[in-house]
Amino acid sequence: MSESVEKLNVVSTPNAGLISSSVRGEMGSPSRTHCPACGCLYLEPRILPCLHTLCSSCIRQLEPVSVPGLRVGDSDSGSEGSWAREQPCPVSLLCPVCDSEVDLPRDGVDGLVVNQLVVSEVFLLSLRSQEVDLVCDLCSEGDAERRCEVCNVNLCDFCCKAHRRQKKTASHGTIALKDLKGSGRILRPVLCSLHPPEELKLFCETCDRPVCRDCVVGDHRDHACDFSSAVIHKYGDYVRELLKRTQPHLGALEEALREIERVSQAVEERVETVADEIKAFACSYVKAIEKHRDRLLKQLREMKNHKENCLHLQRIQLEQLLSDMRTGVDFTEHLLTSGSNLEILVTKEVVINRLKRLNEMRYKIHPGVDDGIWFTPQERAGQCDGFEVQGVILMRAVDPSKSIIQGEGFHVGRQGRESEFLLVCNDTLGERMGRGGESVRVSIIHKDNNECIITPVVTDNNNGTYQISFIPQEAGIYTVWVCVQGQHVQGSPFSLTVKSKFRKHNGMFHCCTFCSSQGQKDARCGCGGTMPGGYQGCGHGHKGHPGQPHWSCCGKTTENSDCSGSLSANHSRSLLRTVAL
Repeated sequence: MSESVEKLNVVSTPNAGLISSSVRGEMGSPSRTHCPACGCLYLEPRILPCLHTLCSSCIRQLEPVSVPGLRVGDSDSGSEGSWAREQPCPVSLLCPVCDSEVDLPRDGVDGLVVNQLVVSEVFLLSLRSQEVDLVCDLCSEGDAERRCEVCNVNLCDFCCKAHRRQKKTASHGTIALKDLKGSGRILRPVLCSLHPPEELKLFCETCDRPVCRDCVVGDHRDHACDFSSAVIHKYGDYVRELLKRTQPHLGALEEALREIERVSQAVEERVETVADEIKAFACSYVKAIEKHRDRLLKQLREMKNHKENCLHLQRIQLEQLLSDMRTGVDFTEHLLTSGSNLEILVTKEVVINRLKRLNEMRYKIHPGVDDGIWFTPQERAGQCDGFEVQGVILMRAVDPSKSIIQGEGFHVGRQGRESEFLLVCNDTLGERMGRGGESVRVSIIHKDNNECIITPVVTDNNNGTYQISFIPQEAGIYTVWVCVQGQHVQGSPFSLTVKSKFRKHNGMFHCCTFCSSQGQKDARCGCGGTMPGGYQGCGHGHKGHPGQPHWSCCGKTTENSDCSGSLSANHSRSLLRTVAL
């Protein structure tokens, strides 16, 4: 078989380029007759385990992926196919079509199955081609003109006559090759590689391979052998069953690919849409930024004009005042140095009035405005055309040394109760900033226990003030650091005294004992007040009454305060009822 294929391809190879163009016109499927590796007509086509067909020479030229027991560098890459001929161990290759790793049999490339379908299609293509002359399969010298329909061999005119004269083949019918050009397929005999003259017509089920008659009487003598036509149904049905189970995967995979293609197109369309949105957003955002930039520059020009006008007006006023002062001083000096006594006495009233008036003039020795203009890019500037923008021009900057603390919470606190104080940020002139956004940092640490740290909450009131609240968990003395823009405010650090837990009142917050006890004479009050007529408690306008609502247990007038009284429980029980204030 290999000899017949070799004969066919020897003739076909020189005209491979011509046949390649005719394939696309006549066959319409160049992949069936042309090797995907070299692009030429198949030369001894063999099937890889991945079911792709390549020329034997093309397979031998592939670089091995792995050779068990041998490094790839040990083989002589200079000699074509040396690894395939010399290595008895299996070799792994990468299929150039599907990029799958496939294992060659122990016999190498020669152990791969010859693709007989491809051989037939190449023969049919060669038959149809006008440029290719087929040689006789028997003598390999004359041009083939006819084909034996029984032996499936191409014959020249001389061999055809000899074929008819032989007794064994005298009854075989032949047909002209030119009459086979319209055939869909031409069968060729598959010859045994061990016994070339013999055709493979039997199948050894023991060895699972086709055999010839000589093989049956030789190496396969005791094996289960039968004609291929007798066993084809058994293996054909099994192959059909596998095909039947495999075919649904085609539809599933094709559907998956269509879905992927659909999603890919949807992604591409979505990307274009989002890209347009991004471009539109960026364009609008850039316009908003440019508008904000122009607004800031306009505001900066207005600030410049305002400062220049103020300085110009102050300059004119001071220049005029300086001129008046110089005139008065020069005139008076000249009068005192050059005038006679009579002349001085005559003009003294005018001079004195003028000098008094000049001395009463009030003026600023410092410029009315300074060069204080700052740009804060991190501060929010509101919205511009629907976009939040940042960047504000300021004419005033916070001065930590002029910033102050207000409230009692930074000096005295109560354990477990919330304390708070107010930070007021002022500028260099001591005026409140009127805006927020400053960097405020507050640290509260116990003096005797460095691990006792209070984490305060700083609330920006956006008006230049910041509310600092905290809850101390331990009593004692704390150090409070308050910094603005990394610098201590006025008086920082402070000393904070945290008292023990708040002592609750066990009495009632009332106006007087007489009202809250509904006139009971034995009811007492922590304020110590009494009333005439034997009343032991306080009353409005009587001795000891504090003049405002107070606690009956201790007399304190602050409702939210800790109790300092020592009334017994019996006295407090008599004050359970009180009058609504």
